[in-house]
Amino acid sequence: MQFAALPEHETIRETIADLCSRFGDDYWLERDRTGGFPEEFYQALAGAGWLGICTPAEYGGSGLGVAEAAIMMRAIAESGAGMTGASAVHINVFGLNPVVVFGTPEQKARMLPPMVQGKEKACFGVTEPNTGLNTTQLKLRAERRGDRYVVNGQKVWISTAQVANRILLLARTTPLDVVERPTAGLSLFYTGFDRTRISVREIDKMGRKAVDSNELFFEDFEIPVEDRIGEEGRGFEYILHGMNPERILIAAEAVGLGRIALAKATSYAQERVVFNRPIGQNQAIQHPLAVNWIELEAAWLMVMKAAWEYDQGLPCGASANAAKYLAGEAGFNACQQAVMVHGGFGYAKEFHVERYLREVMIPRIAPVSPQLILCFIAEKVLGLPKSY
Repeated sequence: MQFAALPEHETIRETIADLCSRFGDDYWLERDRTGGFPEEFYQALAGAGWLGICTPAEYGGSGLGVAEAAIMMRAIAESGAGMTGASAVHINVFGLNPVVVFGTPEQKARMLPPMVQGKEKACFGVTEPNTGLNTTQLKLRAERRGDRYVVNGQKVWISTAQVANRILLLARTTPLDVVERPTAGLSLFYTGFDRTRISVREIDKMGRKAVDSNELFFEDFEIPVEDRIGEEGRGFEYILHGMNPERILIAAEAVGLGRIALAKATSYAQERVVFNRPIGQNQAIQHPLAVNWIELEAAWLMVMKAAWEYDQGLPCGASANAAKYLAGEAGFNACQQAVMVHGGFGYAKEFHVERYLREVMIPRIAPVSPQLILCFIAEKVLGLPKSY
């Protein structure tokens, strides 16, 4: 069992950290204040070839694994870019995995290179207003009419829809009341984002202002049959190939965000003098920060275990969910403690830690809540009765 970082992993971390150093705290503070997609950051990663880290080499990517992607995403968040920087490129890393696994050679050649090159941006359309994580109950309808599907319905919490020109869309092609099982009858599409048929309404939210979240309203939106991924009705099983990597990567991002918060808090604790001594000399400051470090280290080990299992083709559902749970909680605890260490200044935007606390709520809540992860572990690992 090897715990030392592989040389190639350390190279990835150092290279990403160096690239991200060009986008300092002031850049991300401004993005948080004014919004606007971080295009310069996105294109810098695209130009250096990092957007396709997991895409097969024959389609312009690096062909690396989820372990390497996790190291990259942690480094992005840890640079101070936080969830804003990570979310700007998140879908490039894992989102088109169903295309890689189930797409035809023609689809892969057509769909993957533009994403890798940063020429196209995509959004991921799964969640709906009245279904939440109960994906089998999706109601967005795609009806086959000759060589096209016509889509009507709604999606919600769709990131980057303000800037996307493509969408990876899960829609119901067979009504729920006529399928043999709830997971059947859903189909997956990767197609152009036609704004004449999709109404996009941005959701004003507490953090990550530069990466938009939206409600989508589809009205007779047409999708060519050649943009359907795999067989009709099997979309649910296709998106499962992206769910575990997504949990692993968002866990890595939470660890990175927790680490930059811990670094800011530690530095401040060394510099801030109250009652003629640095506050970091006080155990009431030291001990919570030490706990933060321990929790983040433990979460990172689980992240890398889950990534290794996925890359080896082994079952990784339990580890991926455990990593997401541990990292979400550890990242939140570290960001909250960073604000408390700064005292009143922790509430000031110029010290950045209040932004981290707002952003860390994302990996704690999404893409699956900590409570549902506990339900999953209780049922699938411990063998307890299903509770929902």
